[in-house]
Amino acid sequence: MSLPKTLAEDVARNLVMVARLLDEDPEQAYAYARIALRLASRVAAVREAAGFAAYATQRYAEALAEFRASRRMTGSVELWPVMADCERGLGRPERAMAMAGEPEVQKLDKAGQVEMRLVAAGARRDMGQIDAAIVTLQSSELASSAVHPWTPRLRYAYADALLAAGREDEAREWFGKALEADKDGSTDASDRLAELDGVEFVDALGDDDDETAEVTAPVVTEADNDLEDPDDQDDDEDDEDGPVKA
Repeated sequence: MSLPKTLAEDVARNLVMVARLLDEDPEQAYAYARIALRLASRVAAVREAAGFAAYATQRYAEALAEFRASRRMTGSVELWPVMADCERGLGRPERAMAMAGEPEVQKLDKAGQVEMRLVAAGARRDMGQIDAAIVTLQSSELASSAVHPWTPRLRYAYADALLAAGREDEAREWFGKALEADKDGSTDASDRLAELDGVEFVDALGDDDDETAEVTAPVVTEADNDLEDPDDQDDDEDDEDGPVKA
């Protein structure tokens, strides 16, 4: 809304492509995000999209800088869990754990708090604290029979932690519970159960059968006009005094 109409349309088109490609072709999504960032770096939604594109391509330092920029612009704590997971990606699980204990976590909605719990459990596992990771995941949300969008991932993470601790029977039970809740196939719980039961899968298709659709490189009519320069991201990346699929 703060941009001239033509520029706003160009930015919107790039953001749409980021959303479409983020799962299937993260590198191409990242390319579109960089164009949107060059066009409108002072728009919080653009910084957030750029952060998720960088996160999806494992550019964790860049993602963290973009998420911090978006948070400064909006004052929202919504990105707190993924910021903590970026710290994990940078090999700093202790920082992720510190963030899990910050007051911002109490301001998250239920989905955000569950996501933070998943990140914290992952950080525990990064530090070799598998039993602590299991305890971290034990919660009223895990025990509940109600199914929410985050339920399959929470149950799956718990099952995976149990398996890492050598508790195979319990892990099988919780992979089964994850599968029951996973109507959209967001986890590979069925494959994990099959592996535990000794089932092997054979790929009947050869490499020649794989076809990947090519995506046209980003082209934006106003991208070359340099209407707006991105903020100095060095400031974002240097801001380390701040306080993320376990």
